[in-house]
This record gives sequence, C-alpha cells and structure tokens, in this order.
Amino acid sequence: MQIDFTLTEPQDDFVFSDAQYPLFVAGFGAGKSESLFKRLLIQKLTYAKLNQGYFAPTHDLIRLIAFPRISELLRECGLKFKLNKSEKIFYITGYGEIICRSMENADSIVGFEIADAVIDELDTLKTEHAQNAWNKIIARCRQRKPDNTPNTCAVGTTPEGFRFCYERWEKKASSKYVLYRAPTRSNPYLPESYIEGLRESYPPQLLDAYLDGRFVNLTSGAVYPDFSRTLNHTDVVMDEKEPLHIGMDFNVLKMAAIVFVIRDGLPHAVDELTGVRDTPAMAELLKTNYPNHHITIYPDAAGQSTSSKNSSESDHSILRQSGFSLVVDGTNPAIKDRLNACNAMILNAQGERRLFVNTNKCPVLTEALEQQAYDKHGMPDKEGGFDHALDAFGYYIVKRFPIVKKITSLKIGFAR
Repeated sequence: MQIDFTLTEPQDDFVFSDAQYPLFVAGFGAGKSESLFKRLLIQKLTYAKLNQGYFAPTHDLIRLIAFPRISELLRECGLKFKLNKSEKIFYITGYGEIICRSMENADSIVGFEIADAVIDELDTLKTEHAQNAWNKIIARCRQRKPDNTPNTCAVGTTPEGFRFCYERWEKKASSKYVLYRAPTRSNPYLPESYIEGLRESYPPQLLDAYLDGRFVNLTSGAVYPDFSRTLNHTDVVMDEKEPLHIGMDFNVLKMAAIVFVIRDGLPHAVDELTGVRDTPAMAELLKTNYPNHHITIYPDAAGQSTSSKNSSESDHSILRQSGFSLVVDGTNPAIKDRLNACNAMILNAQGERRLFVNTNKCPVLTEALEQQAYDKHGMPDKEGGFDHALDAFGYYIVKRFPIVKKITSLKIGFAR
C-alpha cells in the first residue's frame, strides 16, 4: 500500500494531533481540506470496523470536493468501496463507512454513530449555526474505540472574523481544544505568483486572515481597522514607582480603567481594570494594586456631575478625595476626534505605530480594539460590550495625544 503522506509542518502537527478537538486555522492555499482528508483516512485505517464522518457547509462542497478526493485516497490505499451519492456514504469493504453530511440544516445530523469526525470550513457558518452544528456532530461521535482512546472531532477552516472557532479555540483554549495555525506561505508547492495575487485582490485588513490564518475583524466598518495584536503588542510592564496614566469610564457594575506608562514619549497600555462595581470600588482597587505609584486619571468628563455610587457626590470628587490627580475638561471631546486620535496613534499616515498594548495584561482592551465595529447609525457599536474599555482607553489618548488641527490665516490687503 503506497500512500503519499507528504505534509507541511503545520499540516503534520494537525493531522497527527492527539488533541480531542484540534483546529487547523489556515490561510488560503495552506491545505486545510487536504489535511482533513488525510486525517480522515488515517482514522479510517486505524479503526477499520468503526465509522468516520466528514462534514461540510453545503451539499455542493461534498459533491465537488469530498466525493472525488476521498474516492482517490481510498483507491490509493487499494480499498474497495461503493459510494452511494444519494445517501452520501462510502461503504468500504472490510473498513466500515465514511458518512458525509452537510451542515446546512444542523438539526438533520441525527440517526447515525461514528467514532471520529472532520469538519471543513466551520467558520463560514454564522456563530449560532456553527455552535449548533458542532454540538450535533460531537454527539454523533460515540462509537467506542478498541483502544479506549477518546472520540475526536477535527476542524479545518479559514478564519472568518471573530466567530465560533475564535470563541471556542482561541478564547477558551484547553487541553482538548488545541489550535494549529498555518499561513499560506507554509505551503511550498504553491505557484510563486499566488501570494502576490492575493495581495493585489484583498484589502490590507483581510490579509492577516487570508494569508496568515489570523482571526481579524472582517467588517469594513471596523472602528480600529489598523490595530494588530502582533504589530501593536509590547512586553512592557510598569516599573516600580513609575508614574501611571489611567483613562477611566464610569458605569455602574461596568467601570473600566486602562493603565498606561510612557516610554520614549509613547503610550504603552500595561494593565486594565474592567467590570468594576462603582467609583469607590475603583478607587480602592487603584490604591491596592498600585500603592507606590503617582496616578493621574483622565476620566469621562460627565463624571464631574454624577456618580456611579450616588447622586450626592460626583465621581471626580471621589477620585480626588482618594488622592489621585485628574486631567479633565468641562466636556468630552467629540467622538470623532477621540477615534481619529486613537487611530492616528495605532498607525499614522507615515506607517508608524506609536501606541502599544501589552495584550497579555490587557486582554479585554485587545479584544475590543480588534472587534468593535460601527452600528447602523455610523456610531461605535455598544451592543457588543466593547465600549467601556475603549472609552477609557480613548479619554487618555485624545487628551495626551490629540490631533492638532492646523489653522490657516489669510491676510487680505485692500488698495486705497
């Protein structure tokens, strides 16, 4: 039996992964479907009497991609089989079945049992649809293996923004849910012009997804389209007794503070406090967490008249009474000015990144910068819950690093 198992390094890691639920997130041309088919074949040969499952978003993908490629691999193995296209089942002599199903209607994934599964392009489904399909599929993986190893379900997908795969594998990674990433350039067999062709076809904000297999905001209306958790990342942490600059937003049970230090004249976000109950609780946290630092707060201007605790005392007065310095004007700057200031620091017109975030210390801020989009009214969306950390972030940036508008004066002379 001669089978070509030539694999790239990322493919090899995924295909032979011992994780129960491995995910292969790949850029275009990185071979995610081929990796799934090779893994499917290995499972079939390993557990000859058990059934395997292949799942795709549509019936057309099963018909156009899965049927011919699985047939080819079975022939290369010298296995005799019959494909019932209407049932979408490969009946393999002496080796059980490979059952193919579409995820178009996840509720129809019932009535059969398999040992393991592979799923192609799960993230092309809407988040709730993908979650439902995932639950249905892993419920089918229940044939007991003779070696008593766990039933597995492997996924290969192009990242389609912050959907189900991001939530399940990146945000909630565990020993069972393991992510393998494969950039397009990991495939040495692609034509030399392939990557350059993608660069010419896709806008910059999509290339991280479609070349590097990164979860990025694919919405054209992203509020911070140039933020990169890689390029804007810093490992900087606060030094002992270093002055801290803190942007702060006031909301009962949702107070947020973003902590900055200045290095080489540039802001570095090095810590965050989010989901805090009220202003007195925030003040106590600041004193407890940063006892040896001089703290300057750049708060929401609205906090000078109302309090997140009660109406008799303002948020600003509570902070001042706690010993903090405040930098605040009578009103907040226009939202547009705040966003422009932040985006100009994230990436300016000269291609320089002048704002950095310790993404390990500031996970809420990082996710918010990546994911916030504009709503239907052209305002930053508040439904996703990203606005509190971002408002705190922006109050500091627009105060310390505003965009200075040029004022042109014109002298007009009159002849006498």
